Amino acid sequence: MSGEVAIVTGGTGALGQAISTALLEAGTIVAIPYAVPEERAALESRLTPDQRARIHALPADVTDEAAVVKFVQTARDRFGRVDALVNVVGGFAGGDLVSTPLGEWERMMKLNLTSVVITCRAVLPGMIAARSGRIVNIASRAVVPPQGGFIAYTVSKAAVITLTQALAQEVKPHQVTVNAVLPSTMDTPANRRAMPDADRSGWVRTQDVASVVAFLLSDRAAAVSGAAIPV
Repeated sequence: MSGEVAIVTGGTGALGQAISTALLEAGTIVAIPYAVPEERAALESRLTPDQRARIHALPADVTDEAAVVKFVQTARDRFGRVDALVNVVGGFAGGDLVSTPLGEWERMMKLNLTSVVITCRAVLPGMIAARSGRIVNIASRAVVPPQGGFIAYTVSKAAVITLTQALAQEVKPHQVTVNAVLPSTMDTPANRRAMPDADRSGWVRTQDVASVVAFLLSDRAAAVSGAAIPV
């Protein structure tokens, strides 16, 4: 993907940093709408000067359609193209159907599903016009099959898988691929804090998830679309 332009939402978070770094190492220009300045600083601190020069990072709320459209346009204005999109932004909430407040349902849907809809809508016209593009959405292995106990999260992430599969069919004639990656529990600082006594031996490294994402964005995966790949 050397010289290509990829937008990575959540590209400064734990998984996002691994994905951004993998793409930068492959020579990609990475555009990141971010929310936490400290996370951006942490990402840039681990990069080489050349890699830092290939980052286009601006504050933007990916649940705000106007903000996303503006961000995508700034990337296109600067680089002339957007070749790929990786939707990493998301959130988690526990709770069963009765105990989960409606506001938490709405938050899960907004973070996990609406953000994906908004960003896909923003990049697809350009990809369709170019007859080329790659989209990868991060869902969750925990929702296949659907699980209770964190039902708002389950439904929102399962919806991301369904959206991925339906959208893949819609854009197939335009040479745009859409796939989902389904990580199981990842070894991140947040998960370590949330589950301090858990056995982490089976947790997934963020770098391994990033490798699958990078493959799906590459020319080697040109014939893969509509897949939901567990990691």
